[in-house]
Amino acid sequence: MDKNPKHSLELLCPAGDLTRLYAAVDYGADAVYLAGEEFGMRTATANFSNDDLVTGIQYAHKNNVPVYVTCNTVPHNDEIKRLPQFVSVCKEAGADAFIVSDLGTISVIRSLIKDARIHVSVQAGIVNYETARYFADMGAERIVVARELSLDEIAEIRIKTPKTLKIEAFVHGAMCVSYSGRCLLSSYMTGRDANRGDCAQPCRWSYALMEEKRPGQYFDISETEKGSYILNANDLCMVEHLDKLAAAGVDSLKIEGRAKSHYYTAVTANAYRGALDEYYRDSTHYKAPQWVLEELSKISHRHYSTGFYFGKPQNEQTYSHAGYERDYAVAAVVEGYQDGMILARLKNKFSLGQELDCLEPKSPPTVFKVSKMFDSSGVAIQVAPHPMNLIKIPFERPLKTGALLRMKNNNQN
Repeated sequence: MDKNPKHSLELLCPAGDLTRLYAAVDYGADAVYLAGEEFGMRTATANFSNDDLVTGIQYAHKNNVPVYVTCNTVPHNDEIKRLPQFVSVCKEAGADAFIVSDLGTISVIRSLIKDARIHVSVQAGIVNYETARYFADMGAERIVVARELSLDEIAEIRIKTPKTLKIEAFVHGAMCVSYSGRCLLSSYMTGRDANRGDCAQPCRWSYALMEEKRPGQYFDISETEKGSYILNANDLCMVEHLDKLAAAGVDSLKIEGRAKSHYYTAVTANAYRGALDEYYRDSTHYKAPQWVLEELSKISHRHYSTGFYFGKPQNEQTYSHAGYERDYAVAAVVEGYQDGMILARLKNKFSLGQELDCLEPKSPPTVFKVSKMFDSSGVAIQVAPHPMNLIKIPFERPLKTGALLRMKNNNQN
């Protein structure tokens, strides 16, 4: 499908490890971003060993998908000494760009790769055109604008910066109550430094009020007796506003979630791919397809919001709890098709009669009911109980390898 010649948007998806990179690429990402075992803002996720980095970049490039490596922590002296070795590994692996916030890190990268493509991270907190121009003058190819900007502010930055400077913006995923994610609270309370990728997420904790002279006596400051989640931001979702993002001059749509599951990566990539295809089909009258909106409700998420894009946020926090909404689980993953039957690797137990929601790469979902199924030896079974076993399900056509068979109301995804 030909893309809208007026404004082509890049779909940039997260990859927390090789499995999630494969999902991002297979389900429609135009580009992926990832991190090595150090210098990235997500230490909790598996991340990429040096060998995995090579393997992942090769797979992405085979599918014409560039890979951006995050080096966006604020490294201390002992850490920055190790940076040159990692940059050399990335160079040899064929990384397409580096996502960076620290000036010293930029200096190290440029000393080793003179023509390195630099993307300035959201951690830099870019909120005005002068800062954006300064980074452009330094040779940055792209800026990731702060999450606190409105569409009008982004549009002004676009107008007042060189057209060669690309603008990237987050469109989906978890939001942080701290300014552009630069948080001291985690380090202060737990010793885990959020600015070096090790956030303990204290903004998701329950808080209560205590008066100085009444230790141990807690006063309710929320609507429930469980305390108040006073810092708990809702998730971002801008899939219904791709046309407005394009009009503001955004070039790259970034999905948050390197620490999220393979399932999350696949669903968000597929949904935004479908939305972008609809935008390219008719950008003037863009409307997100209903199936896309339904897909984004099938992943673990907090209540959705539009963040700061339309001005000061309204009702952008959930004070009663910090949990996720989880309505679907992966029942099995398709590995092939043989003799009129789907071959699938079981993930969660289900029985005959189960209605399965099938998500194939770059396609809307389809629903069918399991009327027969067999184990790997061809013996008919009533229940598929054991994760990682291979099962066979009669089906009228092959399903794409890697397709996800989902079921409702099993909160294990």
